[in-house]
Amino acid sequence: MNAAPRIVTVGETFSSTLELSAESVKSFATLVNDFNPLHHDDAFAAQSRFGGLIASGTQPTAHFMALLATYFSTYAQPLGLEFDIKLKKAVHAHDTLTITWRVRDAYWKPSLNGDLTQLEGTVVNQRGETTLTGRSTILVMPKPDAQLNTSTS
Repeated sequence: MNAAPRIVTVGETFSSTLELSAESVKSFATLVNDFNPLHHDDAFAAQSRFGGLIASGTQPTAHFMALLATYFSTYAQPLGLEFDIKLKKAVHAHDTLTITWRVRDAYWKPSLNGDLTQLEGTVVNQRGETTLTGRSTILVMPKPDAQLNTSTS
């Protein structure tokens, strides 16, 4: 039988906020080689169904995934294993996004020396609209310099 999680707490929830300027939308799309004019051409995007520049789907997705590494690396060593992400609504330039993840389950996996951790998350814009949802499985291990107390003395 697996022991209770030793690193991660089931129910643990964390968030961050991301403000997307038009410049960040354009530069991120360029960095990932997404040259769709909806991400670069103000005039083109203004005439589209979106009424203005929208972010490449890779931008909110990357920040969504990266929050896991950023958060858990403050006290442990995370490693992403699996992501299932659904894009629900376009993210517009000048949107402010709130990215939130919650630990659904975690159990100690001795062969991997860490907690196999299942999470669910959302990205919501300043209008309260969900733009992205996802689930993830990550491995959260102790930091190399940290020692977990595994003795039963």
